[in-house]
Amino acid sequence: MVLSRRFFNGTMIAAALAAAGLSSSASADTTVPFSAEAFKAAQAAGSPILIEIHADWCPTCKAQKPILDQLTAAPKFKDLKIFRVDFDAQKPVVKQFKAQMQSTLIVFKGSAEQGRSVGDTRQASIAALLDKSL
Repeated sequence: MVLSRRFFNGTMIAAALAAAGLSSSASADTTVPFSAEAFKAAQAAGSPILIEIHADWCPTCKAQKPILDQLTAAPKFKDLKIFRVDFDAQKPVVKQFKAQMQSTLIVFKGSAEQGRSVGDTRQASIAALLDKSL
């Protein structure tokens, strides 16, 4: 009986933490799947753009997500357009951006690439990269 109660309590705590995590990340996530049309429109508008080459199985991509969510929630990035490229399903787009691997972040200011990083999980350097798009 004690084991069942511990299991139940642990399950309830885990469920509460998961629900809290889902609600906070859903509100901060403004990432959209990459489409050539939307990307070209954002470039034509002169928008700051982040291209995120992502794979769901990638541990580095998973580590980047909360950092990106926190940084892009800042008011200065309210106009940042974030496009996620699926590393496995969108190989032609990955090649178009000359990305060698997942966890690649590329920033644009309009049509001009301003910088990129690969495999970076440091908040300060990701913030510096995003600043280049402004």
